[in-house]
Amino acid sequence: MTSGPEVLCVGESMALFVPAEPGPPDEVKHWVRTIGGAESNVACNLPTLGIRSGWVSAVGDDPFGRAMLREVASHGVDVSACYVDPLRPTGLYVKESGAGGSPVRYYRTGSAASGMGPSLLDRLDLDGVRVLHLSGITPALSDSCLALVRALLDMPRGDRLISFDVNLRPALWTGRDPALLAELAGRADIVLTGDDEAQRVWGTGDPAKLRALLPEPRTLVVKHGERGATLVEGEPLFAPALKVDVVEPVGAGDAFAAGFLAATLRGARPLERLRQGHLQAAVTLLTHDDVGVPLPPPVVDTLLHADPDEWRSARLTGEGVVLT
Repeated sequence: MTSGPEVLCVGESMALFVPAEPGPPDEVKHWVRTIGGAESNVACNLPTLGIRSGWVSAVGDDPFGRAMLREVASHGVDVSACYVDPLRPTGLYVKESGAGGSPVRYYRTGSAASGMGPSLLDRLDLDGVRVLHLSGITPALSDSCLALVRALLDMPRGDRLISFDVNLRPALWTGRDPALLAELAGRADIVLTGDDEAQRVWGTGDPAKLRALLPEPRTLVVKHGERGATLVEGEPLFAPALKVDVVEPVGAGDAFAAGFLAATLRGARPLERLRQGHLQAAVTLLTHDDVGVPLPPPVVDTLLHADPDEWRSARLTGEGVVLT
C-alpha cells in the first residue's frame, strides 16, 4: 500500500506578512511572517482531515523559500517534489487583516513559481494520487505556468481526478484573457468557484445556468460566500454555511475545498461533502492564519449529521460551538 499523497496540489505559495499590531499598514512597525497560497493551503488542511497530501511548487534559494518548505511540511504535507530555483526569488505578499476583508499587496513578479513550466511534470510521482488539485492562479502567473496547467490537464488520468478551483485574481489577469479560466475549468473533473467570480468568467453565478455552460466536469460546486454553497452533480443541492464569529476571511475558500475533497474521497453523501467544506472553512474564519485549528472530531461528527434546524442553529465561536 502506497504511503504517498492521495491529493497532490500544484501552485505558488509566498511569504506572507500580517500586522502584529493595530493600525494602518503605513504606521505598523511590527509584522508577523507566515506563508500563504491557495494550493498549499488546501494541502495543509488535508492531513487534519485524514488525507495524505503533497504540494509541488518552486521556491527561491532564500530564507523565505526555506521557511516555506519547512512550514508546509510541518503540517504533514509531502514537499519532496518542490524545486528550489537558484536564480529567482520566493514571492511575498502583505495584507492588512480585518473581519471585513484584507487588502493585499503582492510582490511576486519574476518569482520562482512564475518560472514553472511543463518540465515540472518530470518531478511528479503520481503513483497513488487520487486527486490532482489546481487553481486558476497558476495559469495567470506566466505563459510557462499556463503551459504547465495545460500539460497537467493533458495527462492520462485513469481513475485520478483533477480538481480546479477558479480562484480568480483580477490583478493577475491584467493584459491576459480570463476566458482561459473557462477553458481550463471545462477540462477538470471537479470545479469549485465563487458565484461572484463565475459571474466575471462565465457571465452568471447561477448554479443551474453555470452547469449548462460547464457540462463536462462531473462535479460543480458554487460557493455563495456566507450564505452557503451549491453542489451540482444532478439536481442542485444547497447547503447553508455555518454561522461563524469571523476573525478574518482569507483562506476560507481553500479550507472549504480541502474539506469537500476529503469528504468526496471518503465517499460521503452529497450533503456531508458540502458540510465538511463549510466546517473546514469555519475553523479558518476563526484565525488570522490561512489554516485553522481543527474542531474536535465528536463536534465535527455531530454537525455533519445534524438535522437542518440543528445545523442552522449552530454558531462557531472562539470558545467553541454554541446553539443560537
